[in-house]
Amino acid sequence: MLTEERREAILRMVERRGTVTVKEVAAETGVSAVTVRQDVRDLAGRGLVVRVHGGAMSLAAAQQAPAPGTAAPRPAAQQDRVLGLVVPPGDYYYPEIIRGVREAARAHGMRLVLAVSGETLADNQEQARRLVAAGADGLLLMPRAGLEPPEGAEQWPAGLDVPVVLMDRRAGPEAGRVEQVASDHAHGAGLAVRHLAGLGHRSIALAARAESPNTPLIREGYLAACQALGLPAGPEYRVGPSDGPASAEWCEDLVGAVEAGDVRAALVHNDLDAVTLVGLLQSRGLRVPEDLAIVTYDDEVAELSDVPLTAVAPPKRAVGAWAVDLMRRRLADPGAPLTALLLRPELRVRDSSGAAEGRDTPRA
Repeated sequence: MLTEERREAILRMVERRGTVTVKEVAAETGVSAVTVRQDVRDLAGRGLVVRVHGGAMSLAAAQQAPAPGTAAPRPAAQQDRVLGLVVPPGDYYYPEIIRGVREAARAHGMRLVLAVSGETLADNQEQARRLVAAGADGLLLMPRAGLEPPEGAEQWPAGLDVPVVLMDRRAGPEAGRVEQVASDHAHGAGLAVRHLAGLGHRSIALAARAESPNTPLIREGYLAACQALGLPAGPEYRVGPSDGPASAEWCEDLVGAVEAGDVRAALVHNDLDAVTLVGLLQSRGLRVPEDLAIVTYDDEVAELSDVPLTAVAPPKRAVGAWAVDLMRRRLADPGAPLTALLLRPELRVRDSSGAAEGRDTPRA
């Protein structure tokens, strides 16, 4: 059971029973009590359960039967809060962030109103305006990447009349009183490079999506890790849009480099592209990880690959949960210092890098 799957199972047990003990959870999930306690601490830190001596309690149970060690009942003023949520359309990366927002908002009795970000800066501004006009007390924004003009895209949240938290986006110097919570994608890329270098690879390729807002940060972390380890950077492959005429060129080029013996390891962003790469390698009689060691970036479907993929997993659901927590704090204390959080991804080692035997091995 993966970490997030196990924590979901614990959350369901708590919501169903009201209170559970560490011993009960350990027996039902087959993990150690130490692991369960860490899971409970994480869920409590996200505001999803209340820690009690020897276990965890649901928020509803804690409110109905206050006891030593439980959290105080939620202030009535927070129960009627409305949060506006603006997210990009149609990308498989964002649903986990949205899920984290939804779970945390539900746990704290806050209502969500969703809007999908438009193609233009004006569209995004209009979406935000409508949410505020409809009564949103604060906005959680994940604007579409590449809005033009760039300076306007950075400045417009500063003009909103309600608190704003950016999710998986970085607030620039012109953003005003905007808070942010994001995955540290540069750190995540560095984890991948260090893992492959630790397996003896001295030249590590990078294949990354051209249109992703995370690619510049992934590339930054990749280059920084190569430099720190004294490794040559590159080669780099630009992964174009999946529906474009040149969508498969990068894959053909990379496989050609493997056939020529020039590339033996690669960091690929994202999972679907890495799965495509594995298929093309196998069709050419090449093996993973023997001919090419692969680490993918995202870990949405990485373990479903024919060769389970070692993956960097950004803490997407935690980004959403922390965004709600920052907004709660801001609404409770408008004068508090502004916060910018970077949450570090996790490396999950599987077969594709040649360092595991079909079993997840999280690395900090």
